Amino acid sequence: MRDVVETHFAQTVAALAPGAPRDPALPVRDGTGLTGARCRELFDLQLGSRLLDVTARWLREKGEGFYTIGSAGHEGNAAVAAALRTTDPALLHYRSGAFYLTRSAMAGRLPEEGLRDVLLGLVAAAEEPIAGGRHKVFGHPDLAVIPQTSTIASHLPRAVGVAFAIERARQLGVPGAWPQDAIAVCSFGDASVNHASALSGLNTAAYGSYQGLGLPILFVCEDNGLGISVRTPSGWVEAARHPLLEYFEADGCDLADVHDVARVAAEHVRTHRSPAFLHVSTVRLMGHAGSDVELSYRAKREINADLERDPLVATARLLVEAGLATPDELLARYEATREHLLKMAMESSRRPRLTSATDIVQPLAPRRPEAVAPASAVASTSREKAFGGRPPEQEGPLTLSQAINRTLADTLAAHPDVLVFGEDVARKGGVYGVTRGLQKRFGAGRVFDTLLDEQAVLGLALGSGVSGLVPVPEIQYLAYLHNALDQIRGEAATLPFFSRGAFRNPMVVRVASYAYQKGFGGHFHNDSSVAALRDIPGLVIASPARPDDAASMLRTCLAAARVDGSVCVFLEPIALYNTRDMFDDGDNGWLAPYAPPARWAETHVPVGRARSYGDGRDLTIVTFGNGVRMSLRAAVRLTVEGYSCRVLDLRWLSPLPVEDLLRAAELTGKVLIADETRRTGGVSEGIVAELLDAGFTGKIARVTSADSFVPLGDAAKHVLLSEDEIEEAARKLLG
Repeated sequence: MRDVVETHFAQTVAALAPGAPRDPALPVRDGTGLTGARCRELFDLQLGSRLLDVTARWLREKGEGFYTIGSAGHEGNAAVAAALRTTDPALLHYRSGAFYLTRSAMAGRLPEEGLRDVLLGLVAAAEEPIAGGRHKVFGHPDLAVIPQTSTIASHLPRAVGVAFAIERARQLGVPGAWPQDAIAVCSFGDASVNHASALSGLNTAAYGSYQGLGLPILFVCEDNGLGISVRTPSGWVEAARHPLLEYFEADGCDLADVHDVARVAAEHVRTHRSPAFLHVSTVRLMGHAGSDVELSYRAKREINADLERDPLVATARLLVEAGLATPDELLARYEATREHLLKMAMESSRRPRLTSATDIVQPLAPRRPEAVAPASAVASTSREKAFGGRPPEQEGPLTLSQAINRTLADTLAAHPDVLVFGEDVARKGGVYGVTRGLQKRFGAGRVFDTLLDEQAVLGLALGSGVSGLVPVPEIQYLAYLHNALDQIRGEAATLPFFSRGAFRNPMVVRVASYAYQKGFGGHFHNDSSVAALRDIPGLVIASPARPDDAASMLRTCLAAARVDGSVCVFLEPIALYNTRDMFDDGDNGWLAPYAPPARWAETHVPVGRARSYGDGRDLTIVTFGNGVRMSLRAAVRLTVEGYSCRVLDLRWLSPLPVEDLLRAAELTGKVLIADETRRTGGVSEGIVAELLDAGFTGKIARVTSADSFVPLGDAAKHVLLSEDEIEEAARKLLG
């Protein structure tokens, strides 16, 4: 197909009849705002994009290139870029080559710089300026192009979050990453419109706009009528558009039309600070990718019909009919650019590539504990006022829920760029009252309710984080997080990886977690599955059990987000939220005082450090979450019988506190893992692996919850880890 497309361009352009010369400063044709001079500039950028696709396939044939999904047929998006500012954050579709080259040129870069960016990505060169050879993406920190690897619209919720953050930062008067009058642009394909992530993004934008929120985002659907081999029904994109989004339509194969409509659409978004949907009709040339055999699912007449709408030919026709170029000039330009690009491609293919795992993973999770520690000890100078004259250290011992609430309040008071949001978190204060009173104290601009959509909640966090704010979203239950896990796995965790840390999306996702709730059962409100989270590279997973740990660890997560751009998931044991007693009713053994700011430095809990209870030499019980209280109770009963036990609370499920684990294991030579997650895929598997990998030769046993969902009511006791099971397993291991 590459040869067919190139031949068609050459033959069609050669046959064009020149028109009467126009002044290049005037419109290239009657009725458009596109001048002849600008048309010529955009043609060159469209041409560069087309020939990058040709070069990508040539590199693949030579065994030097690794990516062939191209932009051929979508070159009209050059005019979309031309309608925007270089400071407008852009989250781009993978067929946005002409947009990227146009944005690069508008920023004052040489034409070769944009071309070289893409070529280095095609050959996976370590010098590639955004992903450094980790993937071929469109992105550049100096161009406000945020790299996206999404093929299924998972970037739309984030894009809405970016638009939200632009306005929210302005309203709060805090520095943001973008100018106050910027707009976000998000491009995607027609097949992606049907994906849940797209529906979430579009609906969230409409929902916010309906309520009067400023959401300056331009959605750009580049509709070529195909999702790989599956046809999009004619008219579907327009029929399925959200009725509350301002709708614009342009012929993507007519540069002048796209130019005019995109300018109107962008101006609407910028002026009204409200979302709009730009539907650009395009064609797809050269197939989905280099390996795609289009004739296996498309008739030749369909392919030929797309060739007749080739946008590069159409722009050439504009120039020739306006007398601004001759066919020979354009064909000579084509050949010269083609030859130059092939030479650049060969040079790029000789550039160094990534050669070690250390280099590859370096951007994943930068850890600067020496900087996080002091950042976690920063308190507001006006905290007395924030707490109404009675700071939490004067309240007496607190529950886990109260400790988290007070820590959030301290953080909101100290840092005006922190946002707390989620379903029911504002006026109600969350299902369990953890955020109660925060909205009243800090205002609806910083503590607010969202719509009931986990993808939307996390998308707002992703967009806010990359825009310079520090979001603290809440997910009501751990089971609900899995509804939107790709927002963490495919978007949050990958952004620093595919941008070499140039873009970050810091956040602390609070999640009501685990089981053991009394009087409130059922799987979706009692879930202990963390396997999918622990599988995400670079993710920090905190799991506090006690109130004092919860306060210190939450401060650490917030500081790590601010300092290192960390993505943290903060798992809060629901059953321990309001637990007061340790052994006997009224002993208040599970309460803990709130440390005053003067003690925050000394009570700091670094990421990946465990907490040890007791100094027993017979047995180490390794646990976390609800297992901490159960294990401590079991250990006391064993101590009464003469056994010497210690309990190690991991506190961090990723990264695991391996050094502390090994030290505690070696001290006793016997390790019992009390794991409330499932036996298969649970945390205990990782603990056992770490012990064995480190050469631990002592005895290891584990007790876990069953490989089951959590049933309703008392039936849950039959599948969840219990104190009796911990005690029985300990006795067996002790002999």
